[in-house]
Amino acid sequence: MADFDAASFHPAKIDILRSLPFFIGLRYTRAKRRSGFVSFISLASMLGIALGITALITVMSVMNGFQKEVRASMISVASHIQILGDANEKGLADWSKLLAETQAQKDVIGVAPFVNGQGLLSIGQSVRGVGIRGIDPALEASVSDIGIKMRIGKTTDLRPGEYGIVLGSYLARALMVNVGDRIQLMTPQGSMTPVGMQPRLRSFTVVGVFSSGHYEYDLNLALIHLRDAQVLFRLGDNVTGLRVKVADVNEARSIARRLQDNLKFDGVVQDWTVENATYFRAVEIEKRMMFIILTLIIAVAAFNLVSTLVMVVRDKHPDIAILRTLGASPGIIMQVFLVQGALVGAIGTVLGVVGGVLLALNVGAVVSAVESAFGFRVLSPEIYFLSSLPSDLRWADVWVTAVIALALALVATLYPSWSASKVNPVDALRYD
Repeated sequence: MADFDAASFHPAKIDILRSLPFFIGLRYTRAKRRSGFVSFISLASMLGIALGITALITVMSVMNGFQKEVRASMISVASHIQILGDANEKGLADWSKLLAETQAQKDVIGVAPFVNGQGLLSIGQSVRGVGIRGIDPALEASVSDIGIKMRIGKTTDLRPGEYGIVLGSYLARALMVNVGDRIQLMTPQGSMTPVGMQPRLRSFTVVGVFSSGHYEYDLNLALIHLRDAQVLFRLGDNVTGLRVKVADVNEARSIARRLQDNLKFDGVVQDWTVENATYFRAVEIEKRMMFIILTLIIAVAAFNLVSTLVMVVRDKHPDIAILRTLGASPGIIMQVFLVQGALVGAIGTVLGVVGGVLLALNVGAVVSAVESAFGFRVLSPEIYFLSSLPSDLRWADVWVTAVIALALALVATLYPSWSASKVNPVDALRYD
């Protein structure tokens, strides 16, 4: 389209000009400039904003996807809420009554007792320190997915008095044991002998192997029957606590507070965010830092608009001078270039949002295509337990990103627009 010719405006049209800065800015944006370099910088700024937004939306979606997958794998073995007894009283007494009361509470869909302890597993020259969890196989399915995470055997193979044990997949690999092997479990709860305190030692038979998809659990957790754990840790009929599953895991914190208020017992109620607080705090910090870093990329592209508009203003000095002599106020001139910069930022933002959403929704297919084209795996299932890159697109992230990009683009246009409004018509026409 031909460049805008301010000299063609008659003074009678100035009132129209005052009310149409948007259309003048749009005309300048679409016009061919005397300098092709100016158009190139403008296009580069627009694409830079778009690529920055696309990268930010995609990375945030992938990080959300990883967090969602890891949280799901953790909660599938852990619990939404734990009701813990007083450690000084050796856990919960009369827990069957408390279990029934908890099951009757609103939003609770499953409750199961458990016993927690520490021990050393050994076979031959292999020794590993592990966490021991005593479970009731009949109730465990109501609070965790460990039953469907079994690679070999079933949780129902744990029977009281038979001293069977289920190991995490990495733990079984580290000890080099298979189902049917017998291993020794040593616990700190020992017996006093003439030569001093001796730890308790019990032989267990491996009856199953589970794979939760979470490295820490698969390497450091072993399951035994609840009754065997009570005998092993000398709890009598007590248990360490109750594990609770709720309808909405995101509401676990408020439900935990309600259970603490409603249930009358000596102990504490804590939700899964407390148990895994360090991990999720680290993830949140990582997400915030990544958001800041990628936002800086958008800021760099947005502030390229400064150089673009400065050159546009220099290119349009004669037109600005003629508009001023025809009666256009400095405010009108400033609005024209604000509109032009805002349009570049808006187009870049729209392109970035569309690209980011499409890439975030199809990142798994894109990664698969790259793997097929170049013959390598981005994520090894043996290491990450994921066959594809997870993505969880959240529209709140999209809108926040778009608003920040538009705000940065608008801020970047302020100085050049103000500079255009200060152009002296006499000087501009004298040296043109």
